[in-house]
Amino acid sequence: MTHSATHSITCSSLAFSWPDGTPVFEDLDVSFGPGRTGLVGVNGSGKSTLLKLIAGRLTPSDGSVRVAGEVGHLPQNVALDTALRVDEALGIAARRAALHAIEAGDVSEEHFETVGDDWDVEERALATLGELGLGHIGLDRTIGEVSGGESVLLRLAALLLRRPDVLLLDEPTNNLDLYARRRLYAAVAAWPGVLVVVSHDRELLDLVDQIADLRSGGITWYGGNFSAYEEALATEQEAAERMVRVAEADLRKQKRELVDAQVKLARRKRYGQKMWDQKREPKIVMGARKRAAQESAGKHRILHEERLAEARERLDDAVDSVRDDDVIRVDLPYTAVPPGRGVLSLRDLELAYGARVAGGLDLHGPERVALIGRNGAGKTTLLRTIAGELAPVSGEAHTHVPLRFLPQRLDVLDGELTVAENVARFAPDATPNRIRARLARFLFRGARADQKAGTLSGGERFRAALAALMLAEPAPQLLMLDEPTNNLDMASVRQLTTALESYEGALIVASHDLPFLESLGVTRWLLLDGELRETTAEEAADPA
Repeated sequence: MTHSATHSITCSSLAFSWPDGTPVFEDLDVSFGPGRTGLVGVNGSGKSTLLKLIAGRLTPSDGSVRVAGEVGHLPQNVALDTALRVDEALGIAARRAALHAIEAGDVSEEHFETVGDDWDVEERALATLGELGLGHIGLDRTIGEVSGGESVLLRLAALLLRRPDVLLLDEPTNNLDLYARRRLYAAVAAWPGVLVVVSHDRELLDLVDQIADLRSGGITWYGGNFSAYEEALATEQEAAERMVRVAEADLRKQKRELVDAQVKLARRKRYGQKMWDQKREPKIVMGARKRAAQESAGKHRILHEERLAEARERLDDAVDSVRDDDVIRVDLPYTAVPPGRGVLSLRDLELAYGARVAGGLDLHGPERVALIGRNGAGKTTLLRTIAGELAPVSGEAHTHVPLRFLPQRLDVLDGELTVAENVARFAPDATPNRIRARLARFLFRGARADQKAGTLSGGERFRAALAALMLAEPAPQLLMLDEPTNNLDMASVRQLTTALESYEGALIVASHDLPFLESLGVTRWLLLDGELRETTAEEAADPA
């Protein structure tokens, strides 16, 4: 593999629609050259679809995709066959078998053909596994024995071993714990060719050279990493909002001027009528004056109406350029917990599947707790035990305030019911109007509250589940969230953060997403690694 400036991706006049006719792209022109590009955009904007079109997994309905170089594509959530051996998953089983045969003295021609020039394939494979923190796995185990996070890294290892010129990664960190994420970041930082990554992981996006923002079927480029992009966006937004204020002021002025003009014309008309009635002037003069006044009035009215229409159009344009990634605005005073109030007590807790909380742990007042630890350490089991969904093996877990738990699977929603009906299940005494007013604050306005939960996108589904729990009666004074940012786009993560800012109760959040946890104002960090223990933000950010 020789990475050079010649490797690139070019999409020309690209068009793609879903089988039901919904267009995703119409006439999209975009090219990606050497370097690392972060592809961002709200849920449903077509990011994964674009990667699949580039990788040849989908066929455009019009236009073309040209890729100079070999493509490697790591799609979202593709499960590996659990019966495969690791060397089969890495795509090196045949070469490895041929090598072993030659080493054992079998010099058949076909073995040499299979190996080709790749005599160090086994060393390369083990070195790649080692770099990704998978050195302990070896090449002979079956996939069924590795964890979900390890299988993502294995798929990445298989790609790296192929040495493609162009690497496409779709949400690669979704199911990775902190340790696995660090390995992936290092692989991305060292990547020498063309890399396009779709992600909502800030740390990963801060490793890219440029951001491609996919919005309404078009791409806007921003130089620099995600932090630079956010700054540029904030500046753009401020300017756009300023333009809206200017356009609104202009529209008010044009409306005033139109009213003033109409008042003047009405006065003139009354004056003319008075003259006519009093027969002050010759009929012919008055007739001519009346016609002239009518013409002048008509022109005047048309001029003001045109100006008003132009002002309206300018306002519409200005509003269009402001992003509508709305912010959730809720006030939840009933969730407040006094500082000294006991919220949760754990005593000598031993959990199913082996994790423990030795001694005791107490939570008081509106504490914000981050629960971190490797995949499989038992974080979900601990949350489910506190929520009363799982019985502990021994020990006790007591909550002293109303509690709500939002699991990763979001199965608090009934897919057959509408969003409003789902919320009503949690607040049976609330009137439909009250529910709708509160749902509008969670961006489910009007008809959107009548959508069935089963038809919602990932981000909407999450927002609906969060609304159902936060608007529940009695109001939750302890809220527990399990990996809430998985599968959420950036706008939805911002919405979640603002919603949690207005939540005044105690909070326990299990997550691998450190920037998100830090944005919540965490007061206490707990690490679950066999046993639960207190840790610090610094230690959390740098897992050994």
